[in-house]
Order: sequence, then structure tokens, then C-alpha cells
Amino acid sequence: MTFTPVRPVIEHLSVTTVDLARAVRFYDAVLAPLGLVRVADYDEPEGASACWGPPGTLPAPEGVPGAAPFWVQLRDGPVSPPPGTHIAFCAADRAAVEAFHAAGLAHGGADYGAPGLRPQYGPGYYASFLMDPDGWRIEAVTYV
Repeated sequence: MTFTPVRPVIEHLSVTTVDLARAVRFYDAVLAPLGLVRVADYDEPEGASACWGPPGTLPAPEGVPGAAPFWVQLRDGPVSPPPGTHIAFCAADRAAVEAFHAAGLAHGGADYGAPGLRPQYGPGYYASFLMDPDGWRIEAVTYV
């Protein structure tokens, strides 16, 4: 199956954490198999943050809009992800989905669905699901 590139519809997305160092370790590990690396760390008045994107990218306005789309921001108080919220990351292949899941379990995440086909979501839908240490539900998915 071949895909035509599409224009991103989300410039960036942020989730919150009560422990940025823990979140950074977790996301450095789970996003690496998906080809994403931490591209910036910020210390802002509203809280420190980190962002991930493809190697060599920067978030806008320094970089191209949408190039570094995933952020984690430190916030005081408990984190309560809204029910039903989850973030699905694109994976290049099934091995990347499996590595994402294994890295998540090894770095403090909880299993929310082992790697496998999900025919109820469509032909070839291969995904794994995790809950990060703050309770955010994340997924890696490929159709290859």
C-alpha cells in the first residue's frame, strides 16, 4: 500500500506532567523507534517543557510549522487526562510498533493493548497501546 503525503492538520499537541524528567525519559524511549527525537527543551514562566520531532527539526517559529509536533509540559498539581483522550503516533512498520510498546513498558508505562492487528479499525491496522506514567493513553500504529 502506498500513501500520498498529506498536509498536517495539527501544528503541535501538548500533554502535561508532574515530573518532567520522568516524562522525558519515557518519551525519549518510546518515540525513538518511531524516528522522533527530543529537539528542544524550554524553561518558560508557565513551566518547563520538551518537544519531539524528526531529527534536525525545530518547533515553530524557529523551525517549520508542524515539524516538532509533540510536547510535554511540566505543571503543578495532579494530571487528569480527560476520559477517551489518546494520541496515535505513526510508525514505519510493525517492528517499530513493537519497539514502541516494549520501550514504554521498560520505562514506566502501562500496557493498554499489546502489539497486534486490530481488524475492527480497518485492514492492516497494526497497533499497540500504552498509558504513560501520568495516565495519558498513547498508541503507535502502522498499516504496513
